[in-house]
Amino acid sequence: MVNQYASWKYILLALIVALGLVYAAPNLYGEDPALQISHRVNLIDEAELTQVSSLLENEKIEYQSVNLENGNILVRFDNTEQQLTAATRVGELLRASDKRYGVALNLAPATPDWLTGLNALPMYLGLDLRGGVHFLMEVDMESAIEKSLQRAESEIRSFMRGEKIRYRTVNSDDREIRIRFAQIEERNSARLKLEDEYRDFIFGDDEDGKSWFIVMSFNEVALEEEKRSAIQQNISTLKNRVNELGVAEPVIQRQGDSRVVVQLPGVQDTVRAKEILGATATLEFRLVHGSFNDWTVAQDSGKAPVGTRLYKRSDSSPVLLKRSVIVTGDQIVGAASGFDSRSGTPNVTITMNAKGADRMSKITRDNIGKPMAVVFIEDKFEVTEVDGETRRMKTTDTQVINVATIRDQLSKRFEITGLDSTREARDLALLLRAGALRAPMVIIEERTVGPSLGKENIEKGFQSVVIGFIAVLIFMAVYYRVFGLVANLALTLNLVLLIAVLSVLQATLTLPGIAGIVLTVGMAVDANVLIFERIREELRLGNSPQASIYAGYEKAFGTIADANITTLIAAIVLFGFGTGPIQGFAVTLSIGIVTSMITAIFGTRAIINFVYGRKSIKKLAI
Repeated sequence: MVNQYASWKYILLALIVALGLVYAAPNLYGEDPALQISHRVNLIDEAELTQVSSLLENEKIEYQSVNLENGNILVRFDNTEQQLTAATRVGELLRASDKRYGVALNLAPATPDWLTGLNALPMYLGLDLRGGVHFLMEVDMESAIEKSLQRAESEIRSFMRGEKIRYRTVNSDDREIRIRFAQIEERNSARLKLEDEYRDFIFGDDEDGKSWFIVMSFNEVALEEEKRSAIQQNISTLKNRVNELGVAEPVIQRQGDSRVVVQLPGVQDTVRAKEILGATATLEFRLVHGSFNDWTVAQDSGKAPVGTRLYKRSDSSPVLLKRSVIVTGDQIVGAASGFDSRSGTPNVTITMNAKGADRMSKITRDNIGKPMAVVFIEDKFEVTEVDGETRRMKTTDTQVINVATIRDQLSKRFEITGLDSTREARDLALLLRAGALRAPMVIIEERTVGPSLGKENIEKGFQSVVIGFIAVLIFMAVYYRVFGLVANLALTLNLVLLIAVLSVLQATLTLPGIAGIVLTVGMAVDANVLIFERIREELRLGNSPQASIYAGYEKAFGTIADANITTLIAAIVLFGFGTGPIQGFAVTLSIGIVTSMITAIFGTRAIINFVYGRKSIKKLAI
């Protein structure tokens, strides 16, 4: 008999169906509305867990469960009304005692443990379905140029020392670098050498009657390149930081000349997200000058000795550091938080690049027995209202987090201690690992898509899939009878496999992705329509039912393959050249094409062979 499958093919098909059902199942359980309670400095313990439970019970707010997860408290609820009520009341009560508490809306997967144990997880949902945060961030280009000029200032000093050029001072601001000379002849001689070395600058002369100056500023081409480089490095750094946060399928893309759009699906803790994304934290390693008495004198007089600068430690005590920087955070290639083996306090292990390691090695070799400080620097923006206008004011938070005596020659890898908490160590390691922002960024627009809106989008998307699915089922059952029912069964299996594959890949489903699923549902029966029409044609030519079934599948395969391959190529092009939502549509369409080929051709033929393959039949219900 021609229409028969070997037993192993039926076993393989049954295994595929079983795996598809298992890995698609987590999406049926949905997510529970939840509250995520965190503390900015400390990890939350059992005592605080008990406190939150008592608060919920005293306020008579019903909840499913309350547990500790990764140093935070996660409270699950039955509905969003309970969640929103708890967020308001619990947030007020906790922050009344400590403002460093953060209470954020969240969604927690409700997948049973037995499925989680099989690594069967639900699909990620995009910002439009799950909710999350949307930021529009603007790069402070003035600070970017200022920092570039500061780097050039240091290079110019080194160059002039190497060339034995006599000068008095080199200073920079946010627009230019000014080099002061004692004699006009010295200035003119130095200018010739500097112009030959620094061709990205425009040179000018100035004088005040006592000194002569060279004034350097970026030319137009260099200025534009600095701005482009600043925003590209910031985008790269933001991507690294988002990856460290563990956000699935974020959207980070440039908008205009100085803005960046950041979308974080599933993140409801906007405070935490802003702390990590907007922070421009970096480190500087400097040698300490003098003793405690010198520091106190400098603080009381308000004047630091030449070549030094006055800083403050975390306890507000003064410390004098040399202006010359040993290495900076730009030369850090790795950072990991942990605990000091001797003191048991939180620490961060730093790994430097080759240039940084070489300089650290030379400086520490020559200064064994002397103290070295670690300076933490962070730029922040504060929005204030001046004369009825909203203005953004930049402030720089500079703090010495560690002063330690150099015991040995340091090189590529070393530790810093003196941190207040494990969370501070983790956050510092995250920022250093992800890299420093080239320039500060300020959030000029912030939107939070709540779980309730995401739920509405999911319901509408689900309805569109169901309506399209049912319409196709009815048409196929009426028009192709028994064969139509077989096609409907394959279509159902196709939908299950599509969802299972998306879940295994942990792809992010968005509204355009749902559109791709709806289109796949309609296209999935195309192959069966071609096969069934070919079988009808063979029957009209007078062939036997068994021969018609065989010919229908064999002769229609080439046409089906061509049609699906061309559609798959179009989907791949969409994914390659599209962004965000378009890529989501392309992913679901591509996977849907592959699964529909499996179910519409091999799946339906297996069922047809099982029903008709071992029988002598005279007529087909098609």
